[in-house]
Amino acid sequence: MRPGPLNLITDVPGLRVGNAEDHRVKTGATVLLADRPFTAAVHVMGGAPGTRETDLLAPDKTVQEVDALVLSGGSAFGLDAASGAADWLRGQGRGFAVGDQLVPIVPGAIVFDLINGGDKDWRENPYKRLGAEAAEAAGETFSLGTAGAGTGAIIADLKGGLGSASVVLPSGHTVGALVVVNALGQVTVGDSGHFWAAPYEMREEYGGRGTAPGFDASQAPRHKGGPGQATTIAIVATDAALTQAQATRMATAAHDGMARAIYPSHTPMDGDLVFAAATGERPLADPVWDALHLGHAAALCLSRAIARGVYEATPAAGDPLPTWQLTFD
Repeated sequence: MRPGPLNLITDVPGLRVGNAEDHRVKTGATVLLADRPFTAAVHVMGGAPGTRETDLLAPDKTVQEVDALVLSGGSAFGLDAASGAADWLRGQGRGFAVGDQLVPIVPGAIVFDLINGGDKDWRENPYKRLGAEAAEAAGETFSLGTAGAGTGAIIADLKGGLGSASVVLPSGHTVGALVVVNALGQVTVGDSGHFWAAPYEMREEYGGRGTAPGFDASQAPRHKGGPGQATTIAIVATDAALTQAQATRMATAAHDGMARAIYPSHTPMDGDLVFAAATGERPLADPVWDALHLGHAAALCLSRAIARGVYEATPAAGDPLPTWQLTFD
């Protein structure tokens, strides 16, 4: 396996990603769009999720495809970002047809970034605007680190961020991941600066430090804040033709990548979840074995994307925590 040309989730043909930020508030939104509606699913493993329209993604529900997926800061306020993206999509003539009306289907998820040094003294929260701006900005290339929904992200001991990675399988299928890293725990090993995801790194995409020597993983992990102040939310995507049930299995498998990259993960205080998106451009030659390889690739990409999100973070005035590069580079 090898990374795609951009090493971004947009290496999956037809996908676009847009970011929008408010650096005064220290927050933002990220929108994933496609050229047409796509199959989507979700799997939640954190104990404190914040979501919109996720019940609709169960395989037994009527609507099997969505128009966009939205990741946002802002805790419950950030769910408004999906409304902004939905308004933008409706303006583009996109949406599920109900009589003479178009209703864009836009599931979303949020992270808690309300206590990160930004000015949250708003009269009206900015997330609907940010969601529309992110949708408008969507393209094949986009910024990582302190960008989009990762703008205000922090983890136990460092600034978090927005990460992405991709891989091309021997079968020709492409898999990519997009993630907002705002975890309760650490993505590095102790005080070393070595990423937990080091064994999965490709082409020194997060510094090439390799694995940490001689660390005892039984040591108590560091963690930040109190209840409700965390969450890692992600999207894994592929050009494979998947049913909603198969996409759900890919999202489930991708959680292994989160557990390999964040210590600890899936805690009662995190809202950890993974969306899956499938554009349907490439059929599966073998529904069992191809699906197995897609799940493995999704986990691999998600581990790498998590490390990249923290590695690419940049400093800003008022940050409560340092960046990885200022601390270890």
